[in-house]
Amino acid sequence: MSEIPGDLKFLKSHEWVRVDGDGKATVGISDHAQGLLGDLVYVELPNVGDRVEAGTACAVVESVKAASDVYAPISGKVVAVNAALSDKPETINEDAYGEGWIFTVELEEPEQLNELLAPDDYAELLEEDDH
Repeated sequence: MSEIPGDLKFLKSHEWVRVDGDGKATVGISDHAQGLLGDLVYVELPNVGDRVEAGTACAVVESVKAASDVYAPISGKVVAVNAALSDKPETINEDAYGEGWIFTVELEEPEQLNELLAPDDYAELLEEDDH
């Protein structure tokens, strides 16, 4: 299992969020999730300017095995998307916590971050899933 970066918060559905400061946060899917999905072949990104609601589907990642919704861990307005994923969706497989980010939002309710899983809690969740 890969190392889980300590600066992330997680949803139980395997999305991560990294607070960038300046009122923005970047979202992606966990290394565990990309591993379950297998080789990604397509990513459907939200549009810049879209408003995403915490807990609702806002993007799709598609692998040779399945398509999977990506849920917004937090509410806010999409201010950037990782357009490089359109040409190279496998970037998520290669670097889920770095270059494989999916979109960035302007935080509307920063307190929502308190409801997400800390890295240790997420690691525990993964261990429970394995049993």
